[in-house]
Amino acid sequence: MGKEFHEIRDPIHVFIRYNSDERQVIDSLPVQRLRHIHQLATSFLIYPGATHRRFEHSLGVMELVGRVFDVVTDLKFVDEKIKKIVPDILKEGHRHYWRHVIRMAALCHDIGHLPFSHAAEKELLPDGWDHERMTRVLIESDEMKQI
Repeated sequence: MGKEFHEIRDPIHVFIRYNSDERQVIDSLPVQRLRHIHQLATSFLIYPGATHRRFEHSLGVMELVGRVFDVVTDLKFVDEKIKKIVPDILKEGHRHYWRHVIRMAALCHDIGHLPFSHAAEKELLPDGWDHERMTRVLIESDEMKQI
């Protein structure tokens, strides 16, 4: 039986922890392709340190979203007005579900980006397409539907 929780060592977040469902998404082709796409397009040509990729960015966003969610939904910090507005999210089962949803959304938020990022979108995509539309197509792809 595989591990339920996994972690990746990260120079910014120290450890990025994720569960087996998130691991399936991380291991998917749409997310793995982000390893080859620069976060800052061609900025690395001028700034040699600007070499990070959308893959590690997406992992970091997933980690930070989880941390923020944990703080803002912690009953010690939630104001009574908020408890009345979103009472279900404070129930443990609902809280766990929404934490999972928001982390998955954060992990997948950039999967539609192309090489050179925003810089070449108009040249590389057909008219009427952008990285948001490509993200949706990839999320709805057969591979991702199976996950």
